[in-house]
Amino acid sequence: MAEALFFMLAMGAACGVLLSIASRVFYVYEDPRIGQVESVLAGANCGGCGYTGCGAAAAAVVKGDAPLTLCIVGGPDTAAAVAAVLGMEAGAAEALISYNQCTGGDRAENRYLYQGVPSCSALASLYGGQRDCAIGCLGLGDCVRACQFGAIAIGENGYPVVFDDKCVGCGACEKACPKGVLKVKTLSRRLLEFNETDQCLAPCRQTCPAQIDIPRYIDNIREGDYEAAVETIRERNPLLLSCGRVCPHPCETNCRRALEDEAVSINQLKRFVADYEMNSGRRFPISKLPDTGKRVAVVGGGPAGLSCAFFLRRLGHSVTIYEAMPKLGGMIRYGIPEYRLPKAVLDWEIEGILNLGIEAHTNVAFGEDFDLASLVGAGYDAIFFGIGAWKDMLLGAKGEELKGVYTGIKFLAQMALWQAGKGEKPFIGQHPVVVGGGNTAIDCVRTLIRSGAKKVTLAYRRTRKEMPANEVEIVAAEHEGCDFLFLVAPTQVVGDENGQAVGLEYKRMELGEPDASGRRRPVPVEGSETVLPTDMIVSAIGQRPDIGFLQKAADRISQIKTTRWDTFDVNEKTCQSSIPYIFAAGDSATGPDLVVSAIGGGRRAARSIHQFITGQPITPAPKEHNKGLIPVSKLKNLKGIVKIARQPMPELPVDARIVTFEEVDLVLPENKALEEANRCLRCGVVCYNPDIKAEKAA
Repeated sequence: MAEALFFMLAMGAACGVLLSIASRVFYVYEDPRIGQVESVLAGANCGGCGYTGCGAAAAAVVKGDAPLTLCIVGGPDTAAAVAAVLGMEAGAAEALISYNQCTGGDRAENRYLYQGVPSCSALASLYGGQRDCAIGCLGLGDCVRACQFGAIAIGENGYPVVFDDKCVGCGACEKACPKGVLKVKTLSRRLLEFNETDQCLAPCRQTCPAQIDIPRYIDNIREGDYEAAVETIRERNPLLLSCGRVCPHPCETNCRRALEDEAVSINQLKRFVADYEMNSGRRFPISKLPDTGKRVAVVGGGPAGLSCAFFLRRLGHSVTIYEAMPKLGGMIRYGIPEYRLPKAVLDWEIEGILNLGIEAHTNVAFGEDFDLASLVGAGYDAIFFGIGAWKDMLLGAKGEELKGVYTGIKFLAQMALWQAGKGEKPFIGQHPVVVGGGNTAIDCVRTLIRSGAKKVTLAYRRTRKEMPANEVEIVAAEHEGCDFLFLVAPTQVVGDENGQAVGLEYKRMELGEPDASGRRRPVPVEGSETVLPTDMIVSAIGQRPDIGFLQKAADRISQIKTTRWDTFDVNEKTCQSSIPYIFAAGDSATGPDLVVSAIGGGRRAARSIHQFITGQPITPAPKEHNKGLIPVSKLKNLKGIVKIARQPMPELPVDARIVTFEEVDLVLPENKALEEANRCLRCGVVCYNPDIKAEKAA
């Protein structure tokens, strides 16, 4: 017994010696920080970060193979705790969230009936699935099974519903979806995303120059979530108050409801939520990314410049605007009259943009008070030009230099400056004639009526049908008493002995063959000269950018390429000029166009500038859709539509409005806005929602 005990003790001692030696020979060191990092992680072991568990993730962070912000569940607080363990700065990571891009689901008709197929992936491998819609959700819930956080479900309409409060942005749903319906997006991706052909794009959204997600914001309104509606619009358009008043809403021309009924009043609904915020007593929060240290100069504070500055600032870049006029706004301040866009409204909107931390200098003109060399010397990483189209085209008629003859933009700008207390009131004739057929001409007519002119005549060389002005503006001018003189072309301004205009000589015209614009070309009728008595003439026949500073410049800007229309020659898809660090958009790049087009151009330029100053290749969206309609979305008729009257725009009575510059078009009351929102069919590429909306509005 004693021998056995002694033997066991000896064996134990020998094993201890061997283990002691082995521990020194085969010693494996584990960094104690791994355990410390693991202890501050969320502990979900979800694998959403790409590692098998929190232990493996912690080891990767300590080794430097993974960022401090890898824990998608813990978020910024966890990243800060990990950074504290390692003695580092966490920085700021963009929050990720999953977005469903399909709103069709069960509304899309089925081509086939698959029995016994349990998953979307299997279904997609069989002729792409059963739906008629090639890009729509298949509805079998692969995404739901992939999500470990209960953040997604298949809704009652057969497509995914994401619960933002539960979504951690792990991307499992995006990887599981064979149709690309779900996308995990950061703020920067949302701000810089453009419409692409494989997205669920309703016809209205395809036609909007700013590419606003129209069905989404109308849905927000229908649900009573007006703040969400404003946020949806602001992801693409920072000037929703202004656009809600002056946009000619090309989106409504392709509203599907118009096939069987009247188009949804999309712009009135934008105006409704924009005014709701302005009158709510608070500004809705606007998210932005941390400062990047990059600096951008924006030359021109009109809609394109303001839009570019807004998106660049939200992306974390420092922006300074340089504006030649006394206040920001460009053409929407000095070219659009008070009765259409009150300056107090515009001031409120611009203030919200500047509140993001954008610096602005006014009364400084490029080429006079500063130049390209001074901007480069100040350390700006990129420069954007949004200088508008302020140069009026002349009549080309003898005598247009006489007193009493104005150009359209000059007249409207002088009126705006006078109303702002910044200058003298322009001369207002008793029998003025406005020459032109566009929106500027109509604005001049309606301004003259409100300024006390007894009789205002608009002279246009084609017929009313060919007038390029917005139809609603033409109708408003008719109601307010404007006389229209069609098929006339000015040949001479007649003056008296004092050099004052007293008449406008014109020739009668007749329409010939269509010209490059598709409109029939006016042809003069010989021997038809007539003199129209007048004491004031306003020429509003077109505008161009004023690039006279290029001829005076002695630095590199003089070498920038321009077009024969005096616009900057830029890449249409990236807005980059022939000088790599200079970008341009809006009227200075396209020629005179819609305000909403300038806003879309400003965002496009911001995307390219962001790529440029962060060292990325300047590339357009690979599948961008920005012109025309996707062929499959062109439906000829709709089934099941119950007609519901479109809500009319409330407005001041004619007798009241022609004696004041008060705003003419008023905002829809809330109950009417909700009724109008319920008229929306919530269209996708091929699907729409006929019956439910009619029942809700009934």
